[in-house]
Amino acid sequence: MSLFKKIFSKEKKETLDKGLEKSKTSFFNKLSKAVAGKSSVDDDVLDNLEEVLVSSDVGVETTLKIIDQIEARVSRDKYFGTEELNSILREEIAALLAKTNSGNDTDFRIPDTDKPYVIMVVGVNGVGKTTTIGKMAFQYKKQGLKVVLGAADTFRAAAIDQLQVWADRVDVPMVRQEMGSDPASVAFDTIESAVKQNADVVIIDTAGRLHNKVNLMNELTKIKRVMQKIKADKPDEVLLVLDGSTGQNAFEQAKQFTKATEVTSLAITKLDGTAKGGVVIGISDQFQIPVKYIGVGEGIEDLQVFNKTEFVDSFFR
Repeated sequence: MSLFKKIFSKEKKETLDKGLEKSKTSFFNKLSKAVAGKSSVDDDVLDNLEEVLVSSDVGVETTLKIIDQIEARVSRDKYFGTEELNSILREEIAALLAKTNSGNDTDFRIPDTDKPYVIMVVGVNGVGKTTTIGKMAFQYKKQGLKVVLGAADTFRAAAIDQLQVWADRVDVPMVRQEMGSDPASVAFDTIESAVKQNADVVIIDTAGRLHNKVNLMNELTKIKRVMQKIKADKPDEVLLVLDGSTGQNAFEQAKQFTKATEVTSLAITKLDGTAKGGVVIGISDQFQIPVKYIGVGEGIEDLQVFNKTEFVDSFFR
């Protein structure tokens, strides 16, 4: 491993540590109160731990899984004390994340598929969707890949303009039409343009509306169908962007979007400004969809590939 690689990885780890600081501090403050005055893990400690996990936005279903696992370990090991709870929690959460997130990549890379690799990005307005697309484009370009953006959120002029700002900043081409145009038409033009340019990656923004789920489903289905007129197996990925700072609202958004379209990966943003980092654990577990990226800062480098080992290490160190 080169010196640059080591330094780069260290810098990313420090950013991750800093980004999860609020979540970690809040969680362990609650945990210390949960076990105060106790030397062994009894029913009271487990009840308190359940409350800690739920209030940290891990989610009820995932919390109950974790509690059941710890309860089983307590019954097997009669000498299980509260001083061991931290390491046991770490192991159980790591095991949960491992079921969905198989990889431990640290760099942005795309699978070896028929070019271009097409990513359709979905999510409600305000979650950081367009910013995430811009940061992804920056990272892919830094890997030496040719990137094309598609502005298929045609319902808001601001969305098209915001994506254009990122395209200009990162210096990648963007395909756009007028506000009110057919989103599927933009997706078609984007892929057609990318094929002509021999691009490696296409990232397509879509409208962030949930008020009418039937229309949303129809729109996303149409975009996919039109893409497939050019490339039969597109899109390669449907990335749902969620705002980690909204806690349980992020769960609800994930539920609605996974009903509307086949979501294959997740990006969870704004983790640095919140104490709700536990939402990464719960959403990953409950929806069984891999978390691909996490946002841990406002800088262009602060969108990171989700590495489950580093995440757990930063949360529990």
